[in-house]
Amino acid sequence: MAEATNAEDKSGAPLRTLIVDDEPLAVERMQVICSRIEAVSVVGTASDGEAALRLSEALAPDLLLLDLTMPETDGLTVARRLAGRANPPAVIFVTAHDEFAVEAFDLDAIDYVLKPVSPDRLERAIGRVVARRGERSASPSEWLEEFWVPHRSELVRVPASEVSRIDAERDYVRLHVGSQSYLLLQTISSLQEKLDPEQFIRIHRSHILRRDHVTGLKHEGLGVWSIETSEGEALRIGRTYLPAVKKMAGR
Repeated sequence: MAEATNAEDKSGAPLRTLIVDDEPLAVERMQVICSRIEAVSVVGTASDGEAALRLSEALAPDLLLLDLTMPETDGLTVARRLAGRANPPAVIFVTAHDEFAVEAFDLDAIDYVLKPVSPDRLERAIGRVVARRGERSASPSEWLEEFWVPHRSELVRVPASEVSRIDAERDYVRLHVGSQSYLLLQTISSLQEKLDPEQFIRIHRSHILRRDHVTGLKHEGLGVWSIETSEGEALRIGRTYLPAVKKMAGR
């Protein structure tokens, strides 16, 4: 477990961390795990959302390890309210439920760790917070830069830059990453609004492609066009999207 244990932010100070969970045993477990991570210093714990907000104001933590499902004020509400403050803390959601991942990355959370929390998994998440602190001088992008997708018993981080194609499958989308693919509960239209149009283009009601994976256009006749991809596939272009595709190709 070397990644986060040896990691330090540029100031050399550990992350001042607030643990928020309404289950005492879960808080105790998180405290034990955090005690073994040098990059973390636990400054307090809270058992509900309102207490988390009060302690965040008083303690100014760098990081919240935040449960999602709490009575009254839940974790998503806490994260939204903190996001509106000056210099909000980083947030890692810690939860037994994977269905809130879309809302979590909409709130720019650093990671989404599923219970029961393993020390290695939490340590990787802490390492991401440390890395993010080192990149603060860079301007944040307004576009989606990563996805969290369910895979086996955890959520996997997939950088948007590695996704070559996105297909609609009813209320889901399938992300194609090399030889693998992942299902994400999200409609293709809502996802399109979050993707950088300089990097991705929608070619059909069921397909979005990364622009640099387009290798050519082919006229099939009778006004029908298809796109050829770097994977050797030919995908039909929807009539609604044809003008934008032709513009991309300079036609």
